[in-house]
Amino acid sequence: MRAMILPQPRASLIPALLPDPEPGPGQILIAVHACAVCRTDLHVMDGELPHPKLPLIPGHEIIGSVLETGPGVERFHLGDRVGIAWLGWSCGECVYCRSGRENLCDRARYTGYQIDGGYAEMAVADARYAFPVDPSYTDIEAAPLMCAGLIGYRALRAVGEVKRLGLYGFGAAAHIVIQIARHWGQRVFAFTRTGDEAAQALARDLGAAWAGGSEEPPPEPLDAAILFAPVGALVPTALRAVVKGGTVVCAGIHMSDIPSFPYDILWGERVIRSVANLTRRDGEEFLALAPRIPVRTRTTPFPLAQANEAVEALRCGTVTGAAVLTF
Repeated sequence: MRAMILPQPRASLIPALLPDPEPGPGQILIAVHACAVCRTDLHVMDGELPHPKLPLIPGHEIIGSVLETGPGVERFHLGDRVGIAWLGWSCGECVYCRSGRENLCDRARYTGYQIDGGYAEMAVADARYAFPVDPSYTDIEAAPLMCAGLIGYRALRAVGEVKRLGLYGFGAAAHIVIQIARHWGQRVFAFTRTGDEAAQALARDLGAAWAGGSEEPPPEPLDAAILFAPVGALVPTALRAVVKGGTVVCAGIHMSDIPSFPYDILWGERVIRSVANLTRRDGEEFLALAPRIPVRTRTTPFPLAQANEAVEALRCGTVTGAAVLTF
């Protein structure tokens, strides 16, 4: 199979021809049809997430069809279309797994990080961590739902029922979250890189009440904010923008250091919290909700051979919506 592999952190992806993988017990072999490019991929490639499998096939927003099932697999059959997300395995035995918090499992393994992912023509996945994909979505449209959508949904649930929501960083995740928030009757204020008129225009097109630069104050106080941009300096900025009792959710898996800030912008029972990974329940709930809204993704396709270009476009902020590798 053709694949793009990461030989070591802070290196470019290298095209390779690898033996076709084979599914083991409980696993499925997937023909990859599309794989979205996520900011988490950048953190893995840049060495900001420690101890990846090396060499590694990145990618954890996979849409494909089942080519082969391993022993013991009954959930899926040949030809079924499935989605594969970041959480690829958890132990099922620890206190986190047994309390419905498998996203915090200390032994968890992740697709495109400890498990080879979707920057390849084929991928192997644990069948228990695969999801059916609604037929109303094409492969390219569905790929961003598998992480941008899932993490965004979990972050939005962490915010709770609020009227005025700020989204800091308006990329793949935020452009999905705004559609859920608007469906739930929330007013959304979008914050982008200064001067990113394309992202601001997309936010307004998707129903944002206001869109501007991340350093600008919103036109009215926020009840909550979600930070998708991995910029620690935005935490104090968001705290200053939310009302007393408001919540600031840090939704990325990696963030630059948060600078010191005066206690008075936290006081008033404001809350800072993170969102870590996702659970299978998140996937089931969100993938059932998305077609009912319906959530529509904006994508920029790249052929597999241009994976490095897709990664750099995401890094530079020149992708509107989500970059998706196609096969």
